[in-house]
Amino acid sequence: MLQPQLFKVKAYLTAYLNFLLMSSNAFTPTGAGERILLLDSLRGIAVLGILFMNIPGFSGPTIAHDDPTLSDFTGANYYLWVFDSWFFEGSQRALFSMLFGAGILLFISRLQKRETGMMPAEYFFKRQLWLLTFGLFNAYILLWFWDILFHYAVIGMMLFAFRRLSPKHLLIAAFACVLLQLGRENVNLYRDKAIINKGEAVASLDTSANKLTPIQKDDLQAMIRLKEGDTRASKEKRMESSIRAVQTSYFTLYNAHSERSFRTETGGMFYFLFFDILVFMFVGMAFFKTGIITGMHKTSTYWWLFVIGLGLGLPVSYLRLHPDMTTYQFSHYLHTKNAMVDFYTLSRTLRALGIFGAIMLMYKSGWFKWFFTLMRPVGQMAFTNYLMQSFMCGVIFYGVGFGYFGKMQRYETYLVVAAIWTIEIIWSHIWLRQFRFGPFEWLWRSLTYWKKQPFVLSSATEKVDFTQVDPVDARK
Repeated sequence: MLQPQLFKVKAYLTAYLNFLLMSSNAFTPTGAGERILLLDSLRGIAVLGILFMNIPGFSGPTIAHDDPTLSDFTGANYYLWVFDSWFFEGSQRALFSMLFGAGILLFISRLQKRETGMMPAEYFFKRQLWLLTFGLFNAYILLWFWDILFHYAVIGMMLFAFRRLSPKHLLIAAFACVLLQLGRENVNLYRDKAIINKGEAVASLDTSANKLTPIQKDDLQAMIRLKEGDTRASKEKRMESSIRAVQTSYFTLYNAHSERSFRTETGGMFYFLFFDILVFMFVGMAFFKTGIITGMHKTSTYWWLFVIGLGLGLPVSYLRLHPDMTTYQFSHYLHTKNAMVDFYTLSRTLRALGIFGAIMLMYKSGWFKWFFTLMRPVGQMAFTNYLMQSFMCGVIFYGVGFGYFGKMQRYETYLVVAAIWTIEIIWSHIWLRQFRFGPFEWLWRSLTYWKKQPFVLSSATEKVDFTQVDPVDARK
């Protein structure tokens, strides 16, 4: 009685294994001929730009980034801070998110052309879960607490449900996220305003005549805590504590940075990064469907993005930064007390669209073919280059390496950025002359398809011609 059942089970298992093998053979990673070369160049620009924005976190305590007057704030240090904060801040994260949103549609659409049913969805979610694993590796092994891979993995899985939306509805979703993010910022602003107003009202009372109630005492203490966190002595104490933690053993560093990674991946994700990332993933999906991000729109489209984005974004950014630029008082307490509205998200969204428009105008002009050629292999290996930035900066700045954490001035850290850019550009060009993928790209694909992918280029005909450019749409 048992033997026929065993034969049935064996038959079912054999059929299922054959199905998996057929599926693995049917689905293969994107070949050189299928790549959208402009997207590779944009990824290269974004991944190098990400390091420019991340270097303050790698090189010193973040409290020194929030208040640059804790170190030298003159000359080149001051002007680099102005450029970073007024023009560049948030734009590369936005471009990275746009490209990831476009990449979601590219990955799924390619699979759907080859197979129907659930297999495209299965491979997509496997891809995202492995990305999440790499994000945890970056956060808890390489100890980079501003890792973004974990967040892209989680939010990317949610975006699967929006893949069929029209460009119009995707842009509406992006606009809704901007409004929600602005709402969150200003709810927080007025929550802290209430703490200050209540505390100062209690502080002005004549306590010799009237004894404070328990609620009034709580209001006063809440205001004092908020104010004391802004004192120079408090900031310097936190800065020294951070430097000590990073300059010691790996295990001490692990305790400090893994705790920060945990906060970023839990409360930080839903407090700040959730809508911050969603905005531009939606934009990237819409721009992919309309051809904007692949360079297929009229040049006038990019001029509008450039002019409106930077024309409005830079003045809004200046208004936000003006108190710090003129008084050098980087005080959360004073900002909260004096600000009427918080508009970081608006500033960052406009500037990011303007910078994207500028990059695309460079591409459409045809004058910067050399630049996009230079960036293309960097972008084709963007995943590897992103993780290598964590490794190289860890070696340079952490105590387990050369221990330069907290020892460099701002302008000196950007010399490190330039050196790492040079290394990644050179090694990406050399590597892809011999191999199909970057090492982490190859590993990610092999894990996604659960099949070892070809790695070494077997003939000259398979090698990518990095001087090749996408055909620029003739509509100027």
